[in-house]
Amino acid sequence: MSTYALLTIYSLAIILVSLLGGWLPSRIRMTHTGTQVMMSFVAGLMLGVACYHLLPHAIMTLPGESRVDEAVWWMMMGLLLMFVLLRAFHFHQHSPIEQDSSDCESEHGHGHDHDHGPSGVSAFSWTGVALGLALHTLIDGIALGAAMQAGALDNAPLGLVGLGVFAAIFLHKPLDSMSITSLMIAGGWNARSRLLVNLAFSVMCPLGALLFFAGIEYIPVDANWLVGITLAFSAGVFICISLSDLLPEVQFHSHDRARLTIALLAGVIAAYGVGLMEPEHDDFSHSTAVESHDRH
Repeated sequence: MSTYALLTIYSLAIILVSLLGGWLPSRIRMTHTGTQVMMSFVAGLMLGVACYHLLPHAIMTLPGESRVDEAVWWMMMGLLLMFVLLRAFHFHQHSPIEQDSSDCESEHGHGHDHDHGPSGVSAFSWTGVALGLALHTLIDGIALGAAMQAGALDNAPLGLVGLGVFAAIFLHKPLDSMSITSLMIAGGWNARSRLLVNLAFSVMCPLGALLFFAGIEYIPVDANWLVGITLAFSAGVFICISLSDLLPEVQFHSHDRARLTIALLAGVIAAYGVGLMEPEHDDFSHSTAVESHDRH
């Protein structure tokens, strides 16, 4: 199986799971605790992927003696850019839209002042969230494309380098789609409109992956450098998304801290487990980070 074929399989899986996530709010009501536990697991997985996969591969792919410093700088730029996007669009809110503090109080037996989501949702509240998440998922796709390029090395088993990134995106996309369609439901949009928006959102990640994976050979820069900085930048994005999902919930949900912590650790362990299937980073060649697609 070629690298293109594997990327196609990953892309189709991401599209399907995104569509599923956008469809669920019209059929079931997610509980607050269940959503937060899932978020914590995915946050741990993304954190582990950033630290055990993206950043090490970025360092080993970048050329030159200052590769560690350069990787850290690009990682910081990814983290800061995602932070700015989060502040600008406020798009990472995964709690059920219809749930308020009284729901949490009834579920846990006590209340707290944590903000669970927007109140007084207007018909167009979803647009800012959708725009922010579209940019976020496009960057996710670029991260997947860069990881697949790094995995195209001769001595790297096909797909294993991209597997951790794919798993993190695959588990995270339903939550993003759910956020958009939940807001659309609250704003009174019909099923057809929700489906069209959900479909458009679901293809953003594969689009980013394909643009990077197929277009890198046409960009007049050193391919090793471009793949390396993209992996490092993506590590910063993953770290920011992970902590933005995790830290507020652990801080405000004292009654769920044990479950959220266990879910977080499970996600980190899962990411590390995927890393055990990869070849040692020292085995990667610095001179052949990007191979001709015809060889795969």
